[in-house]
Amino acid sequence: MTAQTQLALEFGHRPALSGEDFLVAPCNAEAVAWLDRWPDWPGPALVVHGPAGCGKTHLARVFQGMSGAKAITHEMLLGGNPLDLMDGAPAVVLDGAEEYLGAEEALLHLYNWVHQAGGRMLMTSLSPPARWRICLADLRSRLKAATAVGVGAPDDALIAAVLVKLFADRQLKVDEEVIGYMLSRMERTLDAARRLVEAVDARALAERRNITVPLVGRIFQHREDSSWI
Repeated sequence: MTAQTQLALEFGHRPALSGEDFLVAPCNAEAVAWLDRWPDWPGPALVVHGPAGCGKTHLARVFQGMSGAKAITHEMLLGGNPLDLMDGAPAVVLDGAEEYLGAEEALLHLYNWVHQAGGRMLMTSLSPPARWRICLADLRSRLKAATAVGVGAPDDALIAAVLVKLFADRQLKVDEEVIGYMLSRMERTLDAARRLVEAVDARALAERRNITVPLVGRIFQHREDSSWI
């Protein structure tokens, strides 16, 4: 077992709806614990908030997989009634709550219907509900009373573990030196890690070479075409 494999296994693994694994780390452990308590939440709604790229959407997919929750888009919220939106699901997911605040009446109706049906609502957002600008008093009071849990930005250990795991998912073994090189230059988000691994894999296949520091370095040399790194 390599050092990097050991690093990856220091974190708990959680299956996600997409078939990938979710790595449980200190920055997201509290949010995962709240998802594990479903449906035993203090109220109908749980809000998971944190900076972009910290894994909120992935957590929402994990919740969908474990609960059978239905994902509600902004367009669905505006175009349907709450009963049709739930469609018998025990819970609903609204990923990116800020997008839904422009449809406050529809959101209030959905919240009330979920509550009446004994269901649950998971929302993700950049900030906690106390900071949201909500005009409808009823909606504001309900969402501010919702349980809110933060997810922190991933640290180097988690990003390294994610890189190792993403390569392992592709049946690729990468040296610790390569992982360290990536960490020293990449953006510290989970999305950037996934995109970088995809780019490295594609480059290695195109050049028919092993994954080395020089190969990865050529990707970073094209930052104008890789602003996500």
